[in-house]
Amino acid sequence: MTSSSEIDALFLALSDQTRRAILIRLAEGDASVNDLCEPFDLKRPTISQHLKVLEQAGLVSTKRQAQFRTKSLKPQNLRIAAEWISRCANAWEQNFDRLEEYIDDLERKDRTDEP
Repeated sequence: MTSSSEIDALFLALSDQTRRAILIRLAEGDASVNDLCEPFDLKRPTISQHLKVLEQAGLVSTKRQAQFRTKSLKPQNLRIAAEWISRCANAWEQNFDRLEEYIDDLERKDRTDEP
């Protein structure tokens, strides 16, 4: 079971547009920090801060190849977020189904109570 703080870190990481774009870019393949800076028109320290949040959430890892470091997507934790959303969606659907049944019952009662 995933802890609440892990889920919080995941959704904090996913809440930012730039971090989501970085994940989309890393889904295409590994990239250096400099590679990740290019499409965003952001400075290296800013991208590094975003990457730190993504790494803390377990969504990105660093690979060292000789003197170069590249960032890689770790999709396992994205699955955790998707599963959490799916569980919530199932609960919401059940609540909506019960609400719909309740409204149907009220409408039937209204029709039978009409003079």
